[in-house]
Amino acid sequence: MKNIDWNNVKEAEEFERLPAGGYICVITGVEDFPDKEYLKIEFDILEGEHQSYFTRLAASLNFWAGNFIRSYKPKAQPFFKGFLTAVKQSNPGFVFNNDENNLLSKTVGLTIGDEEYVGQDGKVKKRYYVEAVRSVDAIRKGEFKIPELRALSASDREMIGFAELPDDEPPF
Repeated sequence: MKNIDWNNVKEAEEFERLPAGGYICVITGVEDFPDKEYLKIEFDILEGEHQSYFTRLAASLNFWAGNFIRSYKPKAQPFFKGFLTAVKQSNPGFVFNNDENNLLSKTVGLTIGDEEYVGQDGKVKKRYYVEAVRSVDAIRKGEFKIPELRALSASDREMIGFAELPDDEPPF
């Protein structure tokens, strides 16, 4: 094993999960994946009792959970346009000009929920997802629906702990 001075490693802290709801957020990072035609957008909570939630979470767990993907493939362009409209409504004078860097430090309203997934250890876990992008004013006025938990389907739960066999050969 690698020689690590464990006296200088901060232990992971308990943290309260962010409740599903609408939040005023700030875009903290944007990465373009032109070959796959999407932007990976990182954000943090800008206002309220959960301000800087993802910054604190990253300091504790050493990963950034505040992110979402926005595709700009032809079929997804109407949704991307909706995202840009919410950013523009939240930031007077905003101009995109097909430059993802123009999104940095912009405010936007996000509705955030939880979804279940099966972790590498085979256990059911929860992660955050951005359900909708809204203007800051829409979030402040409560003009959004709180996302319900996206639970695994019964068939997905039944398969936990089982590995799929390849179809190319019989298993005996």
